[in-house]
Amino acid sequence: MNKQITVAEIGPRDGFQSISCMMIPTETKLEIIEAILASGVKKLQCTSFVSPKAIPQMQDATQIAQTLLEKHPEVDLFALVPNFRGAQSAVEAGLKTVSPVISLSVSHNQNNVRRTHEQSFDELKRIMDTFPELNIDLDVATAFGCPFEGRMTVPALVDFVGKLYDLGIRSFNICDTIGVAYPTQIRETFQALMAAYPDVHFSVHIHDTRNMGILNSLEAVRCGVDTVQTTLGGLGGCPFAPGATGNTATEDFVYLLDREGYETGIDQKKLLAAAKLEVEKIPGNYSGHHIHINVEQKGF
Repeated sequence: MNKQITVAEIGPRDGFQSISCMMIPTETKLEIIEAILASGVKKLQCTSFVSPKAIPQMQDATQIAQTLLEKHPEVDLFALVPNFRGAQSAVEAGLKTVSPVISLSVSHNQNNVRRTHEQSFDELKRIMDTFPELNIDLDVATAFGCPFEGRMTVPALVDFVGKLYDLGIRSFNICDTIGVAYPTQIRETFQALMAAYPDVHFSVHIHDTRNMGILNSLEAVRCGVDTVQTTLGGLGGCPFAPGATGNTATEDFVYLLDREGYETGIDQKKLLAAAKLEVEKIPGNYSGHHIHINVEQKGF
C-alpha cells in the first residue's frame, strides 16, 4: 500500500467558480492560495481557462496562473481547460499541465461542453497535436453517475478510458461530478481500471453531496490511488445537481490521512487556518467539518 499521498487542492477553480454572490478580488484569491501553499500543499489547480461570459469568476485566470508560476516554481500548478482555446491560453500563461474534461455520460457532455463524444475526442487530439509537450491529466466527468442518465456502469467507463488511452492519454482523473458514488462502487471501479490499464496514472475527484466524500476518497486510496483532489473547506457545488456540495474538504481529508498513517507533507494546523481564512473572506457553500471547530483540543 502506498503511504505517500498527494492531496491536490482544486478549490481555486472548483470552489471559487461556484461563487455567484460576489466577484472575488484577485488579491483575495491569491491571499487564500498563499495560505494553502504555506501549509505544504504541492499540487494545486489554480484556475480554469474558460470564457469569462460562461464563468465570470475565472476572468483573471492568466493573472492568477502567471503570478503563481513566478512565485512558486516548486508547486505542481495546473488548470482546467474546456476546449482548444482554453489550452492555448494556459500554454501562453506558462502552464505545463492542463485538465481537459470529457463526460462519460453523452448527455452531460453535451450540456457541459456542448459537444458529442466524437467532437470532444477531436478537440483533445487537436490539443495534443498542437502542444505535444503539454502534460494532459484528463478529467472523466460523471464517471459514477449522471443527473440525466443515472448510474454509470464500470464496463462503460473501462471502455471509455480505453478509447482515450488509444489517443495517447496516460493520466486520468476519475470524477464523481454530482456526488452519488459509494465505497463499493469506488472499489469495483478502480480495481477494474487498474487491472485493464496498469501503465496509467489514476486520481480521484469526489463531490461530497451525500456525505460520502471522505469515505469514497479513502476507499480510492486503499485501492492504490495516490492522488486525491479536494477543496479547501469543501467549498463548491455542481450546476447540474441543485443542492450539491463541493468536493471532499481538504482539511478534513488530511486529518483522516494523518490518523490513518499516510504521509501528505501538509501541516494540518496551517491548512485549517487557511480554510478559516477562506470562510471569513468568501461567503459560500462549505461542506467541511473542521472549519466549525473553534476550540483546540489537546492531542487533536
